[in-house]
Amino acid sequence: MLYAQGSKTKSEIQMKLKYYTIILLGVLVISCQEKTRKLPYYKSSDFVPVWETPQNKSFHKIRPFHLVDQEGKSFSEKELDGKITVVDFFFTSCPGICPKMTNSMSKIQAEFKNDDQIQLVSHSVTPDKDSVPVLAAYAKKKNIQYNKWKLLTGDKEEIYNLGRKFYFIEEDLGENNDSFIFLHTENFVLIDKTRIIRGIYNSLDPSSMQSLVEDIKVLEKE
Repeated sequence: MLYAQGSKTKSEIQMKLKYYTIILLGVLVISCQEKTRKLPYYKSSDFVPVWETPQNKSFHKIRPFHLVDQEGKSFSEKELDGKITVVDFFFTSCPGICPKMTNSMSKIQAEFKNDDQIQLVSHSVTPDKDSVPVLAAYAKKKNIQYNKWKLLTGDKEEIYNLGRKFYFIEEDLGENNDSFIFLHTENFVLIDKTRIIRGIYNSLDPSSMQSLVEDIKVLEKE
């Protein structure tokens, strides 16, 4: 009886060891997958993913530009270099989707408020109405932190060209529209530290916004 009881105890211990080994291996596999997860690169408005790291300097990236932020300071493509940037296009008098977009961007601001690698950039699609003072008042009303989130105004043609031809903000629609057709979209675009597009997200969809947060964290590990 003593032998049988001892054998049973030993068997139970072995089973438990196997169980915990399997759990540990599972955790390690998941951890490795998270560490090795990589975001694709995008170079066209159809958003076909490119998985190889671009070696060609001609790979699509946000072109040089010159706009002005809510404090009247110059903002160019140089401010994108070395930063992970979330980009959208809005206007302050929008009664429809823009307040929801601003709310989504505010959550991103809160999530990364102490992270200097991350910045948010919103371009006005009615720059003739959204002057620097108007943007400043909007920023104050919406509790937009200047060191984290820039609101941009400037030349309308340049803003629309950037949105459609370089950020592909309207996806495949962007290839055919010009500055005379109103630019309005709920999409957010994720740009890496080299000004290359790494993702596009629906700002009105909570699950898409969660994906954006997770993807930002992946980019930070590159």
